[in-house]
Amino acid sequence: MARVALVTGGTRGIGRAIVERLKADGMKVAAGYSGNDAVAEACAKDLGIMVVKGNVGHFADCQSAAERVAAELGPIDVLVNNAGITRDGVFHRMDSEQWGEVVRVNMDSLFNMTRQVIEGMREREWGRIINISSINGQKGQIGQTNYSAAKAGMIGFTKALALENAKKGITVNAIAPGYIDTDMVQAVPAKVLEGIIAGIPVGRLGRGEEIADMVAFLAGERAGYVTGSTLTLNGGQYMS
Repeated sequence: MARVALVTGGTRGIGRAIVERLKADGMKVAAGYSGNDAVAEACAKDLGIMVVKGNVGHFADCQSAAERVAAELGPIDVLVNNAGITRDGVFHRMDSEQWGEVVRVNMDSLFNMTRQVIEGMREREWGRIINISSINGQKGQIGQTNYSAAKAGMIGFTKALALENAKKGITVNAIAPGYIDTDMVQAVPAKVLEGIIAGIPVGRLGRGEEIADMVAFLAGERAGYVTGSTLTLNGGQYMS
């Protein structure tokens, strides 16, 4: 029987690449999204997958989304916590909403989404939880104390949850991408982007499908001995 996967933030960028790859691997896939209905509808039509709307920063939305996916596709076997936002600004000018919104969407969402699936995974004694962190959660970044803190917290969450559930056949891992060739990165001013690429040893941006390849491995049957790990995909920009 095909595994069921839910990918938050799954209709654009890295998330869409992950959805496309898991679908190609034979999984039944749902893509979560929060706002752009037109993009979500196009994604559903293009890839032949389910889309489910909700704000991952709200527990009730996550509960509703997980219930809808389970009702339509079956119990969720693979959860990819990919949804995230930025609200950049230097800390001495950052307001509480800039801080709180990023922490809610990027960090609280881990509890909100994972809590919906963890008991079922434990009962079935199989599960894959994959958290998409960031290079900036490892090394920090000017103007991103909120984002870096949330993405670093994701790594701690990954390690603790992995320890709690290893004997139940559930793996929990994180991926920390560097700069990936998404619409958001391409919107960076050309001169700034040139400077970013100059600082990447391999000399280019990453590709969404490269992240998706790693997710596909971690989500598969053969990755049962990999848990509590943070895998870096950043072209050598930061080595930990």
